[in-house]
Amino acid sequence: MDNKIFDVFIPGPAGRLEAKYYKSKKNTSPIALVLHPHPQYGGTMNNKVVVHAFQTFMENDFSVCRVNFRGVGKSDGDFDNGQGELADAAAALDWLERENFDNSQCWISGFSFGSLIAMQLLMRRPEINRFVVISPQPNVYDFSFLSPCPTSGLTIYGKKDELVPSEYINELNNRLSQQKGIKVDFHSINDANHFFTKSEENLTKIMDKYIKKESALF
Repeated sequence: MDNKIFDVFIPGPAGRLEAKYYKSKKNTSPIALVLHPHPQYGGTMNNKVVVHAFQTFMENDFSVCRVNFRGVGKSDGDFDNGQGELADAAAALDWLERENFDNSQCWISGFSFGSLIAMQLLMRRPEINRFVVISPQPNVYDFSFLSPCPTSGLTIYGKKDELVPSEYINELNNRLSQQKGIKVDFHSINDANHFFTKSEENLTKIMDKYIKKESALF
């Protein structure tokens, strides 16, 4: 397998967006977009968890892209409190779809702040089939817009997340589990903190298993 990852620039609403892109050799391969944590707390597309998620999609023969939001790395523009970042994610997905117009499925993934943007994008883009969100922060961000959540997906979080009290995750789980016709799996990792320090391997295993199972359904 030729694991060549390309450096690309994607036209975004505030200028160019810096991205990394892997193109699957397989015709009609599925596509995935991976979004990074909060730019004002050091989040970039080279965050360890984002890179692990990207590689897991790559190893499952997806065409996959991870992108720096506006004002991060070589991306133009300035931080925009989530609104602009959502527009950036939409532009990145547009680009990924143009590059892979014959894709068989479309997935979205995000870590921490990136999981908020991923879920907001999911609500706006009916072509997204599945999602994988990692360490969402329902204590910081309001996820009530997921009513109803349009598609099934996976939420992975650490039992020792120092930024998110467990009752907030449980509440989100309860709300999403009451919806008919979709299934959102919530998977905790016992020793993991918010950033999955020393727990990346477990994170990758859970993600890999879910991607293999769900992508086979299409």
